[in-house]
Amino acid sequence: MKEKFFGVLQRVGRSFMLPIAILPVAGLLLGLGSSFTNETTLATYNLLGLMGPGTVPYFIFSVLSKCGGVIFDNLPLIFAIGVAIGMARQEKEVAALAAAVSFLVMHSGISAMIGLTGGVDNLLEGSTTTVLGITSLQMGAFGGIIVGLGVAALHNRFYKIQLPQVLSFFGGTRFVPIISTLVFALVGILMFFIWQPIQEGINALGMLVYSSGYFGTFLFGMIKRLLIPFGLHHVFYLPFWQTAVGGTMEVAGTMVSGAQNIFFAQLADPTVTHFSTAGTWCFTGEFVLYIFGFPGAALAMYRCAKPERKKQVGGLLLSAALTSILTGITEPLEFSFLFVAPVLFIISSVFAGLAYMLCHILNITVGLTFSGGFIDLALFGILQGNEKTSWLLIIPLGIVFFLVYYFVFTFLIKKFNFKTPGREEGDQETKLYTKADYNARKEQGGGEDQVSAAIAQGLGGAANISDVDCCATRLRCTVHDASKVDQQLLKSTGAAGVIQKGQGVQVVYGPQVNIIKANLEDYLRSGAAGAEQAAIQAEPESQEEAKPEHGALLRTIVIGSPFHGESAPITASPDEAFAEKMMGDGATVVPCEGVVTAPCDATISFVFDTNHAIGLEIEEGVEMLIHVGINTVALKGQGFHALVQEGDQVKKGDKLLEFDLDYIRENASSISSPVLFTTMEDNQQLRLLKAGHVKPGEDLLALDIYES
Repeated sequence: MKEKFFGVLQRVGRSFMLPIAILPVAGLLLGLGSSFTNETTLATYNLLGLMGPGTVPYFIFSVLSKCGGVIFDNLPLIFAIGVAIGMARQEKEVAALAAAVSFLVMHSGISAMIGLTGGVDNLLEGSTTTVLGITSLQMGAFGGIIVGLGVAALHNRFYKIQLPQVLSFFGGTRFVPIISTLVFALVGILMFFIWQPIQEGINALGMLVYSSGYFGTFLFGMIKRLLIPFGLHHVFYLPFWQTAVGGTMEVAGTMVSGAQNIFFAQLADPTVTHFSTAGTWCFTGEFVLYIFGFPGAALAMYRCAKPERKKQVGGLLLSAALTSILTGITEPLEFSFLFVAPVLFIISSVFAGLAYMLCHILNITVGLTFSGGFIDLALFGILQGNEKTSWLLIIPLGIVFFLVYYFVFTFLIKKFNFKTPGREEGDQETKLYTKADYNARKEQGGGEDQVSAAIAQGLGGAANISDVDCCATRLRCTVHDASKVDQQLLKSTGAAGVIQKGQGVQVVYGPQVNIIKANLEDYLRSGAAGAEQAAIQAEPESQEEAKPEHGALLRTIVIGSPFHGESAPITASPDEAFAEKMMGDGATVVPCEGVVTAPCDATISFVFDTNHAIGLEIEEGVEMLIHVGINTVALKGQGFHALVQEGDQVKKGDKLLEFDLDYIRENASSISSPVLFTTMEDNQQLRLLKAGHVKPGEDLLALDIYES
């Protein structure tokens, strides 16, 4: 039950990401527009003559301000549509239309009830507002979320409904807007009676949190951080950002609810001399963490890495740190220590609470749209001026946090020997599970499709995937059978981490996740996934089905994979000669370990002088070639160590060859490795038994031999 509940919350949380993703561009427009149309700001920088009222720049920035402001003014509608799209399983465009109509209908129902019961004067002060010209109750983003969730539920229930013949035109997807309109007309009437006490409760909760003062701010920052591994932080913080839970304040004569709404209302008000912490208490601490704190943790992990691995881990951590500083996306960094040292993550969450609290105490009032990186700091701190934001205090406070993160992490990593990146034991690969294997799959000739194939296989196969979505940094999927998920395979596709809770699976990729999601969806729709599944589940065909143009099937030779890695048809090889079967038919495997094993009992027919390829004779003249990488002959044997010689008899599973995977990946054209039958007769036919993740010795190819 808990796992199912987690899965539902995960879907709700990710559905928030579509409307939230609009906020950065809205904030950019409003931030630039408000900054350069504010006469106080222009006077501060001596720009009144150049950009003041009546000038072309003033006109342009006024337009930008209005364009950004209209998005914040209509966020409830945007949430209604975005949540409906995010929660709908299929036919998402229908859900979007139904949500927009239902939103208008619900507020019109509320407006009608207000008029029928004596008007606005009979309601509590500040409890009403205007929504798209409709006088309604002040529901904020909650109103949009209620509509989005309700419409999605109706849509998923009825979008395939079959009506009687006389009404069949209104069946299927056409029925969704109809039933949604009827339902939300009733919801509007009910909300008139229900929402007012709810509104009072929300306001009371907001007052309780805000009245908790600095301790409440500390708890908010810590809890938000602790929820990140579960992907539920969006569910937690959104009410504080967009509803009265985050506080209420009168700005320019209008009651505004929600911390983010308060900040942007003040941003658009030229009379504000210093932004209030009522609009920034749950934001500003992020700038201290993302620009200073987490880079300090990255430096600590780099300094604690083994000397021989510092160069490799340094590039990974530098990239992750710069991502945190510029964009405020921290998961590549956080997940680099979350799974190997959870105590570091817990300590970091406490530090997060302290950062929020100290910014509140120091009256630092920098707002944000999405995440606390330098871009938001520049827009809503630096450009607004220190007089309005006290943003300069972030620098000394940030330096303190940088040092605290660095020294605390350094001490704990060394004290408890945490296996952070670069401190792995033995031959274990040093990575954040983000670069090496991902690039290896791109080399395989199928590009992103091969990555998608591996992701699909890691999720238990295409048939096991019921839902695919993403947030800012994570691929969020729902599977039918959780036991089929292969976390190690998912990590090998470039993931920084995998969180699995019941049927909900989150795979952390970082900012490029939108592209990965789109590629995966294309792959699942393309039919390649079905072909892959068919190949994986392939059974020996009957004689008539397998090869009707030949005689009876005499026998089948099945060979295992000589590698541990990702398999595909030989046509996926990046080398044209192999892909066009000029050297024989077979498969190509992208290895994840530097070992070649015998795919079956055989005789070693040859070993290349450079040790990069080995020939095998199986039986009755059937010959095979195992070729490690592409153009590896140019390496002149460096990185290869043959364990057999010509004439040796080997058993299935015997080690034939060892190779330096990292060296070959860096110095060869590709690590994609062909496994070929080089001598095939007209009465022989080859089948690929396994596409995707394959283990050494696992059935890979079948050679059917027929009567001539």
